[in-house]
Amino acid sequence: MLAAKSRWLIPALLVATAAILLAMGRSAICPCGRIALWHGAVQSDQNSQQIADWYSLSHVVHGLLFYGATWLALHRWPWTARLVVAVVVEAGWEILENSPLIIDRYRAVTMAWGYSGDSVLNSISDIAAMMLGFTIARRLPWWASAGLVVLLEVVALVAIRDNLTLNLIMLIAPVEAIRIWQAG
Repeated sequence: MLAAKSRWLIPALLVATAAILLAMGRSAICPCGRIALWHGAVQSDQNSQQIADWYSLSHVVHGLLFYGATWLALHRWPWTARLVVAVVVEAGWEILENSPLIIDRYRAVTMAWGYSGDSVLNSISDIAAMMLGFTIARRLPWWASAGLVVLLEVVALVAIRDNLTLNLIMLIAPVEAIRIWQAG
């Protein structure tokens, strides 16, 4: 039943997420007034404000991991129902990530100095990136998905000295040596 409703449930979840983020005071688009497909400068006022940035890779990784986790935990469910679960989790993260608690934590312990949260456009795009990762994982054998996770993590690490793994470490249990290395 959830699978049949996913055609309207996922768009409804995206609209609800956008509405919650707007109600939280998040900017609909970049405060700069421009909309760009890509913004690659991490230490910039447009990071996490445009459609895609280096952190979009982490959201693709979320999708790859969520596919594996939902397959293990809910393997009898249709993939579309598991995608709905993944969207709920990712949307929840986007809302939490844009709360003062997490924004302040990012500023204090990660390389996201001056981070002010995501635009609604970026948050919805991050959920779309997760959905892309989930869909890719559905089509790949598990070992190829695992390899893609490693590849995306290495690309982000080389490009910006950050990735999902380091982000989680620094958010949960900061390591001063990592912070110094990330600062360059």
